[in-house]
Amino acid sequence: MILYNMHLRNMAKLGLLSIMMIASFQAKAQKDTTKKQQSINITSSFKPVLRNASKINFSGSQLSVDTSKPLFSYRIPSQNLFYAYQPISLKPLALSQDTNLYLGSRKFIKAGFGSYNTPYIKAGFGFGDGKTSLVNLTGSYIGSKGTDIQYQDYSQASIKGSGSYFTGKNEVYATAAVSQDKYYRYGYNHALSPNIKKDDIRNQFEEINLSGGIKNTIATGTGISYNPNVEISFFTNKDKLSETTVKVIAPFEKQFAESFGFNMMASADLTRYSTIGSTPANVKLNNNLVQLAPSLIYNSPLLKFNGGIIPTWDNGQFELLPNIHAEARIQDKVFALQGGWVGRFIKNTYKNLSQVNPYISPLLRQNNTKEIEYYGGLKATLGQHFNFSAKAGLVQYTNLALYINDTSGTGKSGNFVVVNESKAKNFRLHGDIGYINQDKFTFTAGLTLNGYTNLHDNAKAWHTIPMEFTSSLRWWAYERLMVKADFYLFGGSKYIEKGNSFKTTGGGTDLSAGLEYRINKQFSLWLDANNIFNDKYERWHNYPVYGLNLVGGIIIKF
Repeated sequence: MILYNMHLRNMAKLGLLSIMMIASFQAKAQKDTTKKQQSINITSSFKPVLRNASKINFSGSQLSVDTSKPLFSYRIPSQNLFYAYQPISLKPLALSQDTNLYLGSRKFIKAGFGSYNTPYIKAGFGFGDGKTSLVNLTGSYIGSKGTDIQYQDYSQASIKGSGSYFTGKNEVYATAAVSQDKYYRYGYNHALSPNIKKDDIRNQFEEINLSGGIKNTIATGTGISYNPNVEISFFTNKDKLSETTVKVIAPFEKQFAESFGFNMMASADLTRYSTIGSTPANVKLNNNLVQLAPSLIYNSPLLKFNGGIIPTWDNGQFELLPNIHAEARIQDKVFALQGGWVGRFIKNTYKNLSQVNPYISPLLRQNNTKEIEYYGGLKATLGQHFNFSAKAGLVQYTNLALYINDTSGTGKSGNFVVVNESKAKNFRLHGDIGYINQDKFTFTAGLTLNGYTNLHDNAKAWHTIPMEFTSSLRWWAYERLMVKADFYLFGGSKYIEKGNSFKTTGGGTDLSAGLEYRINKQFSLWLDANNIFNDKYERWHNYPVYGLNLVGGIIIKF
């Protein structure tokens, strides 16, 4: 039994040893037959992702409902063209020079002929594109010979050239002009001087004018606008009287905000005047006017205000002038109240005075006129076409220039002598109206009333106009025809008779009308009728104007 068990154990060991040897042999045989390195392939569906950041949620309260109505201010300009209305002084001869409208014409010739042996020609030529450069040349001539009074003649001739050069932010400009005006002092007593020579009564004025400057077309980065300029005038007459004037003006403007600004203008107006062969002696003098004009400006839709002063040196004498005026709009911007306290100097040079009265004698002295005005008034704009204004003011004068006609009784002179009124006042009323419908129809009218009082050196304000009414109409009746009319009415002025008595001229009424018919783009016909009422009134005593006269011709545009 014991032997049998031992035999079974030996048999089990032997079998286990055999199995292990067979497994080891198979493993070795497999390695030898493949002879390849083992590799492991791992397949996975995992993808790395970023975790979402934590979001902070705000829980706001609900907004309240806004029930207020917003107010918006709109400034829509009127759809029409506005032409500046400026009354001009009436020349002693009633023939109007040129009041036709030139719309878009840069090269033209206008020529004609009329009664009183009146030739008329005016020409204009324009060059440049208007963007980088611009040059304009103009010239004109008109002259007439009276038939009712001997030597009732006059002529005016001028040539002018102006040019501008534009840079990115500035405009450089210059002008040169030459003019000659001839008048004859036909107001002398023809019965006492039947054989007077025409050249002895000729007033001939010649001027050479040069000017130039530079101004910015775009405000600088600091909001400053500037326009310094200089003008030189050489003015002479046939008797070798000479007057040279140099003007230097330097204005600039600074805008601080949308409604506030500051203006400053510095100017120097220097004149040298001299005569040769004058009676009783030759005259040489200087007339200098230097000014500074600083102003603070406030401009809003409802209020415009200018507050400033004008320190002035009039031939070395210091004067401080006010420059305060305002305009306040009421009733939805339809009506505006205006008022002011302003002052200015009128420089009484020989050139300036002769442009008012071409029959004056040479000056023995020059006193500039100072004006101080207090005024108030009303302006209104009704609809898109109609506007009017009215104001009343008190003007105080110092050294007012008056014109006294010759009272010598010799009959050889029709001159006027300029005298000085040291102190005077004028209560002035002015009103004007206008109706403008684009460029198709324009009507303007103005009335001025003057009441001169408190004179110290003269009995009356000689040859000043107490009442003046002016009106103008321009109407394109249809595409090819333009109709125009001008009406002028003024009251009589005081003048001196021999023996120091005074009388009043009869005043005057002057109506002029004209037509312009456009044949095509190149040719037009024109006709002017002047002094239609044939009123030979006297603006200056003993100087009646022409009666009814007609002038017509052709216009060529190219």
